[in-house]
Amino acid sequence: MAEALSAPPFPGIEPTPGLMWSIPGLREDPTMCLRCRSAQLLCGKPVCPLLLRYRAFERTLPMVQGTELSGSSPPAVFVGRFGYPKVSFGPLLSPEHGRTELLDTPEDWVGRSVQEVVGFRTGLVRGTSPIRVTDAEKPIRLLEDLQLLGIASESAESETRFRRPPRGHIALSDSAPPFGPSAPIDQLRLDVRRVDPHLDRLSSDTAASARIAVEELYERGVKVSRIQRAFSVGTLGRRGRRRLVPTRWSITAVDDLLSKQNVREVRFLPELDEIRAHRLTALDNRWLIVLLPGIWRYESIESWYPSTFWNPSPTEIIMMGDHEGHEGRTTYASIGGCCYAARLAPSEALLKMGRQAGVVVLREVHPGEILPLGVWNVREHVRAALLEPPIHLASMAELSGLIRSTFAIPLQRWLLQSAVLHEARTQRKLDDWLASERVPAI
Repeated sequence: MAEALSAPPFPGIEPTPGLMWSIPGLREDPTMCLRCRSAQLLCGKPVCPLLLRYRAFERTLPMVQGTELSGSSPPAVFVGRFGYPKVSFGPLLSPEHGRTELLDTPEDWVGRSVQEVVGFRTGLVRGTSPIRVTDAEKPIRLLEDLQLLGIASESAESETRFRRPPRGHIALSDSAPPFGPSAPIDQLRLDVRRVDPHLDRLSSDTAASARIAVEELYERGVKVSRIQRAFSVGTLGRRGRRRLVPTRWSITAVDDLLSKQNVREVRFLPELDEIRAHRLTALDNRWLIVLLPGIWRYESIESWYPSTFWNPSPTEIIMMGDHEGHEGRTTYASIGGCCYAARLAPSEALLKMGRQAGVVVLREVHPGEILPLGVWNVREHVRAALLEPPIHLASMAELSGLIRSTFAIPLQRWLLQSAVLHEARTQRKLDDWLASERVPAI
């Protein structure tokens, strides 16, 4: 469900009754970038997105001139989705040698700036080659090498020859982290020295379904990003059913599988008996994760300020949200992979607590988020928020006060958007009714 509303784009700007909120100096003007030239930041962002992209390429392109590239893969592989079931796949390669694992390990990016994350990713060059997803069962030499890369535990040295010099733009996605220029591969040599033993064992187990393999890897402590990579290159699943999976699909599929498995266990735990909340501010996103007494139910709501990447409007905030009841949902979430990425962290936290509860994830995206960074941003920052000391609240009125003090968007807009908060505020429990009625014992 999506809603556009008028609201103050920045804290401290007062409203004019009856009028839409406005950002001083910002208009629907196609010449704005030309007039600004990054000097005045008329778009309202703290850093010019165009200049950020240029500087990232300015650092990378001189290192990948010509058709040959020697360097290291983090390790990382990207599988495209266009043309499915015949897709483009290939490694992500750094022109730098040595330990480059950080460039493809989003679990280690919490606390980094947007500029740092973009710098990590735009330093990666994508090699491409066409393939059918069913070729995962009988891989050609290139795919066989990339499947080995997909289960590697450390960076792998590489030498690559492209058919033409790498060119292009920063690839942006709401699911996968960005990466830099690309070119078709003519020849690739990889030196994979060490593989993850858990991934290696499950890739050899052709009797285990992909779901079972993913869940076992997770239980053994393998990082979610590594599971997603192995899932994408077709190394998991039963014989005859293995497939290459486009990267953005594999990310959401793994988040969904793991959080569903956690929720199956959470539903049988004792109920939380108080309201708790956790707050975090990171990458100009404000997060509030609320745990409500009672049975499992879940909701994720995002609000995108004017001039954020997915909201080009100069004046309106866009709010979107999805929720599910105790038994889950059967349709795909309207806010996409973010909904499933945000569900994983609270399901982990509740299992650790030994309780079930209602969960509401509230996210307010401010103009500092100048580029989409992928759903790792949601997964890892919700995880980080839940590591913050909990705020214990005695009533829904106190929770309302916390929402009001955390976000710039008025409280009423959050309450109107949220199905789970509405239920918590209005739904009376049978125990409460019995206590108020003082029903005599029979």
